[in-house]
Amino acid sequence: MNERTISKAVIRRLPRYYRYLGELLDADVERISSAELSNKMNVTASQIRQDLNNFGGFGQQGYGYNVKYLYNEIAKILGLDEVHSMIIVGAGKLGQAIANYSSFSKRGFVLKGMFDVKPEYIGTKVNDIEIMNINQLSEFLKVNSIDIVAITIPKEAVSTIIDIIAESDIKAVWNFAPVDLHLPPDKVVENVHLLDSLMQLSYNLSEYEHTN
Repeated sequence: MNERTISKAVIRRLPRYYRYLGELLDADVERISSAELSNKMNVTASQIRQDLNNFGGFGQQGYGYNVKYLYNEIAKILGLDEVHSMIIVGAGKLGQAIANYSSFSKRGFVLKGMFDVKPEYIGTKVNDIEIMNINQLSEFLKVNSIDIVAITIPKEAVSTIIDIIAESDIKAVWNFAPVDLHLPPDKVVENVHLLDSLMQLSYNLSEYEHTN
């Protein structure tokens, strides 16, 4: 299977499947049909079958899906069967919220360090991780194997770290800064522009109000 042929829309739905299946596991549900899953997720049963068929299907006619098996298989597809080391650059409110979010560590995203420039942050701890001076970032990356960096600093501060990240062995960047990053092709970048998302919500709200 060539995963590059799978649409981004399908990939975006996979975490939702994983989350709902996790809730079913917590409720001791052993199996579920695509129609039952459809009712919970507000996605058509046909769409669910099409999405999962991209990865092999996983269902049995007349039985549906084994919840635990499907949950574990989607975890593998999403790479959640592996542990990913992670750092956060930016120890403000957003950076601290990410550091304190317990579900990340439960899913295998292990926080190894936090960095900032503000003296009031440096030396303090968030979730038992001591915040280091941004000047220590380059040396830290030389002696630690880090998979993911989350960037939660202002736009104007990104230029101070972009070369360090580009030259490091970091594999992926989770970017919350409102700027497009120009990194080597071996770095996977996921941009989370909060204002863009809010503007999309505003558009959808406007469309709803005009049609109702």
